[in-house]
Amino acid sequence: MSAPRPASPPDGVRLDAPAFAHAAPDLARQAQDWIVHLRAERRAAPLTLEAYARDLRQFLAFAAVHFGEPAGLSAFGALTPVDLRAFMAARREAGTGGRSLLRQLAGLRSFAKFLQRRGFPQSAALVAVRAPKAPRPLPRALPEDAACAVTRSQMHDDAREPWIGARDAAALGLLYGAGLRISEALGVRRADAPVGERDMLRVVGKGGKTRETPVIAPVRRGIEAYLALCPYSLPPDGPLFVGARGGPLSPRILQLTVERLRGALGLPASATPHALRHSFATHLLSRGGDLRAIQELLGHASLSTTQIYAAVDGARLVEAYRAAHPRAS
Repeated sequence: MSAPRPASPPDGVRLDAPAFAHAAPDLARQAQDWIVHLRAERRAAPLTLEAYARDLRQFLAFAAVHFGEPAGLSAFGALTPVDLRAFMAARREAGTGGRSLLRQLAGLRSFAKFLQRRGFPQSAALVAVRAPKAPRPLPRALPEDAACAVTRSQMHDDAREPWIGARDAAALGLLYGAGLRISEALGVRRADAPVGERDMLRVVGKGGKTRETPVIAPVRRGIEAYLALCPYSLPPDGPLFVGARGGPLSPRILQLTVERLRGALGLPASATPHALRHSFATHLLSRGGDLRAIQELLGHASLSTTQIYAAVDGARLVEAYRAAHPRAS
């Protein structure tokens, strides 16, 4: 019943026999094929593949103890709601949060559908069991003046070389001024730098998806200031932002930069480079920005992901009301 196995494994994921050692050989082979399928046909990112493989290994390790022997295809197809609830309870006891449990169930369902397409029976329990609710914390945006201060302060840091301060200011400016993720900002090539009259930037986001985002004049000027001071000759196909020795800039450098600023500016612990992206979306929305447009700017695949910023804005209004209204208490 099994289909021919794909020839090559995905990058960054081990698919040798020990990868699914807790499963019976027939189920282990299908699990390996599923991971390869996700990489080759579904174009899943390496980190996604690692997470799915890890989640399935955890379930198979639990099943081997739960059933008293390694689970095979027949056992997987005969899973009951009791089996799945026992697995979720075990993961809860191990400290797994609701969001991770949701991902694990989604992975198991994806694997079950893969098996069904290959002609193996699918357990109805995977559809019947209700997924746990995961709390969705609201993004913590910085106040507008604090976000602006974070992107400007590095230009006036006398403790470091001027070009490094200009570099950090330019990179952080892209996070707040264009709503980029830190990986997206550090992935910009020198040839694509938004400088001069070029006010659009092509961004490669999650899953290799690309989008065009506008870059406002202050951010472009910050990048121009960095390029004017940078002591290295940056090749067109190389990264726009480089480290002290000329290699690609590490995200950790920007994280440390913001950590130093927290003390200097009196910012909360929630002030991180990613908080600048949250601030970008929240501040646009508070000034009347269209939710669909903000979704496009952020590169969110689903509008529901962007709608969380509407909750943030509403929460700020309630907080302001309670703080200022004479009859709020």
